[in-house]
Amino acid sequence: MRLSRALYMCILLAHAGFADQVTLKNGDRLSGAIQKNDGKNLTMKSELAGVVTIPWEAVTTVSAEQPLHVGLKDGQTVVGAVTTTADNTKFEIATKETGVVTAARESIEFMRSNEEQKLVDRYLNPRLVDLWLGTLDIGFATSQGNAKTSNLNVGGAANRATKNDKIAVYYTSLFASSKTSGMNVTTANAKRGGIAYNRNVGANWFAFGSVDFDSDQFQSLDVRVAPAAGLGGHLIKSEATALDLRLGAAGNREVFSTGLKRTSAEVLLGQDFTKRFSKSTSVQERLVVYPGVTEGGEYRVNFDTSFATVLKKWLSWQLTVSDRFLSNPVAGRKKNDVLLTTGLRITFAK
Repeated sequence: MRLSRALYMCILLAHAGFADQVTLKNGDRLSGAIQKNDGKNLTMKSELAGVVTIPWEAVTTVSAEQPLHVGLKDGQTVVGAVTTTADNTKFEIATKETGVVTAARESIEFMRSNEEQKLVDRYLNPRLVDLWLGTLDIGFATSQGNAKTSNLNVGGAANRATKNDKIAVYYTSLFASSKTSGMNVTTANAKRGGIAYNRNVGANWFAFGSVDFDSDQFQSLDVRVAPAAGLGGHLIKSEATALDLRLGAAGNREVFSTGLKRTSAEVLLGQDFTKRFSKSTSVQERLVVYPGVTEGGEYRVNFDTSFATVLKKWLSWQLTVSDRFLSNPVAGRKKNDVLLTTGLRITFAK
C-alpha cells in the first residue's frame, strides 16, 4: 500500500512538473495546459477544474513547457516554451530556430497552443471541404383507418463561412397524399432550393450571386430557375443578431405544365435576419421581393423563416414556414403557396 501511494505521488509530481503554470496577482497558482490568450483572457484546461478562463490583466507570471505560438504586435509570430522574467515585465520564448526571444508584455497580441493554432490556420486557409456547418430537417405524419394519409417534409441547409466569403446551399420539400375509397391522391408536392455565394468587399459590404430553383405541382410550375447578383450590406452584425440588406438584379425562367413558358428580368430587394434568443433557441428569416422589369406591375415574393430549439447538441426541433407569392399565376391557380413543416433537425459540422 505504501509503495502504491509513493508511486502515485511520484506520477502526480512528475505530471505537475510538466504542466503549464500561471500565477495571479492575488498569489494563487493554477496548473494545467494553456490553450490560448487573446489579449483579454487566458484559457487553461486542467484535469480537476476543466476549462478555466482568467482575465489576462490578473496574470503576473506564465510558465509553459509546451510550445506556444506567440503573436507580437509587429506581425511576428514565435514558437517555443514561454517563461516570465524575474521582474514580471517581459516574456522569454525559447525557440528552436533563433534561441530565446524576449518580448515585452504589452507587445504580445496572442498566445496559442498547437491545437488552437491549427484551428486558426484551418479557418484562415481552409480547403473547400472544410468549415461546413449544416442541418437536415425531417418530419413525417400519417393516419390509418377510413382514410389513409401521409405527409413527408425534408429540408436541409449547409453553410461554409470564412473571413473572405460564404457559400450557402439550401433545400426544402413537402409531399402529401391521401387514399380514400381506394383512390390515392397527391395533395401537396413542392420543392424549393438554391445555392448562394457572398464575397466580402469591405468590413460591412459584400457582393453576392445566387441561383434559386422552384417546383410546385399545384401551381402548375414544372420548374423555375432564378439567377441573381448584386451588392449587400451588414446593417447589424453581432454574436446574437445579424441583419443583412441586399439589392441586385435577377432573371426568371418559368416553365408550367400548361405549356406556358416565361422569361423575365427583375429587381431584387432582400433582407436576411438571424436572432439567437438563448443558447438553445434561435430564428432565421429571409424576405426577398422581385419587382418585374420586363413585365411591369408583376412581382414575386419569397419568404422563409425557421424557428429552432436545441434538444441536444446535434438535435433540435424546428418549425419552418416557406411562402411563395406570384402576382401572375396561370389561369385557375392561386397566387400564394405556403409550406408549413415541423420535425427534427440534425446538425452536423465538417
